[in-house]
Amino acid sequence: MMPLPRRAATLGALASLVGLAARGAAAQAPAFAPAFASTPPLPDSATLLLPGPEGGAAALWARGLAAGLVRGLPHAVALRTAILGGPDGVTAANRFATLEAGDGRTLLVLPGLAAHARLVGESRAQYEPETWLPLCVGWQGAVLAGRGVFVPPRAAQPLRLALAGPESPETAALLALDLLGFPAVPVFGLTGAAAAAAIGRGEADALVMADPTPQTRVRQFGLTPWLELDTPARRDHPELLAASSAATRPAALAAAQAGFAALRLRAALMLPGLTPADSVAAWRRAALRWQEEEEKSQPVEGASPALVGAEARAIMAAICPPPEAVLAYREWLLRRLAWQPS
Repeated sequence: MMPLPRRAATLGALASLVGLAARGAAAQAPAFAPAFASTPPLPDSATLLLPGPEGGAAALWARGLAAGLVRGLPHAVALRTAILGGPDGVTAANRFATLEAGDGRTLLVLPGLAAHARLVGESRAQYEPETWLPLCVGWQGAVLAGRGVFVPPRAAQPLRLALAGPESPETAALLALDLLGFPAVPVFGLTGAAAAAAIGRGEADALVMADPTPQTRVRQFGLTPWLELDTPARRDHPELLAASSAATRPAALAAAQAGFAALRLRAALMLPGLTPADSVAAWRRAALRWQEEEEKSQPVEGASPALVGAEARAIMAAICPPPEAVLAYREWLLRRLAWQPS
């Protein structure tokens, strides 16, 4: 047999080595593939940060939400709660902003008041909710109501609007009336039943009601719902006139609707912005399961909507408007009410 040239022998040896390496890699691949495929997208435990008090509205909402989420997760996850601060949610949101690990282990229950504190420039609000990922939202209605049929007020007799204070989300209704060209003056220190009583005594003409069934609530006070405090692409009471229907200043309108959204947001469940996509997908599927269960458990008439997916993202986009809208709202508060955050 003729001996092979040295170059051919070398190439043959290299080919043999490559073939052995390939067969070795192929033999090892199945051993590693299942391990990666079976890695769970979520940890075995997670924490919900939520505002106090322990028996408050946010805590009660989170309790039902957590039970629904657990049933919809791909594997057992122990959901613990950690209550921080008061009902405005600022303390809990500040803590969440410092703990953004993005590993799906920590979630935040964000009330509308916390988002509104950021909107008006409250110095304690050291967080940026627009960078977080909303999973699901507890929503409610909001209307402007008063006695009898709504008659546009005149400059000689402006509408006296009962409000809690300049820093409250309800004050966005006063901005909406300004945009509609309806003369109005605020009567501060009044909300809920106290505001209704003031209307009954002739000390105020209108109030703002935020509630899962706002029309029912105001009628219990002997009042008539006049305007829906609507948000972009969301009308829950289309039979009423929208408060933003005739507004023509885009930045100021976005500011008013951000206040409406803060007023109507009972709570939102948020993930850090850098959470891995597979973890986000697992939480979102669980949120969808929660929404389905909520719709089945609540009456069709007057139910408080549970929003997920694109609807939840639209709510948070409304509550975190562009910088020009934020500036318009803060300037209006200063000019109209001589108020600025401490």
